[in-house]
Amino acid sequence: MLDLLFAQYKGYSFFFITLEITAVLFGIISVLFARKNNILVYPTGLISTLIFIYILYNFKLYGEFIINIYYSVMSILGWYLWSRRNNDQEEFPISIMNSKEYKISGLIFTVTLLFIALVYHFFDKFTDLTAYVDAFTTALFFVGMWLMAKRKIENWIVWIIADIISVPLYFYKGLTVSSLQFIVFTIIAILGYKEWKIFLQKKI
Repeated sequence: MLDLLFAQYKGYSFFFITLEITAVLFGIISVLFARKNNILVYPTGLISTLIFIYILYNFKLYGEFIINIYYSVMSILGWYLWSRRNNDQEEFPISIMNSKEYKISGLIFTVTLLFIALVYHFFDKFTDLTAYVDAFTTALFFVGMWLMAKRKIENWIVWIIADIISVPLYFYKGLTVSSLQFIVFTIIAILGYKEWKIFLQKKI
């Protein structure tokens, strides 16, 4: 079983394996902070995304490569928004989406999907099913990251869907550790949704 999961790592350098493990660990720590509504989600997440930018470029997962650049930018924005306070109260507390935010989310998803499709077409990479799956998950992740920056509880639903799809995608591409990371992310996202929902119910 271990040979099946990790056989591809025999051809990887120690440096690369260390990089992936480091990125995964910081990614998990970041999601744990998100679950607890802790602003440290952003600096820890930023470390993970910057490392993954390098890894994903080398594996030619251009959609995920682009999204990690986006993650890095949104981590800085989210860090800023979560730190803002008004009369000693969080300016962006946990809340649910309104109709305008649903429309914006739909727009982000559509524009991202079209952009990633153009990137794959430009690099002539629409040669495998993974390219289409990558484009779809990338669009989902763009929406999820924006909703998290706005502290919308629906961000967890988007993460859950995208994380589940990413498990086989990363395994197929030979990034077993990252694939296992998405299993952990799915579990944490489910728990995060439940905790944020309890928080909202207490506010009512």
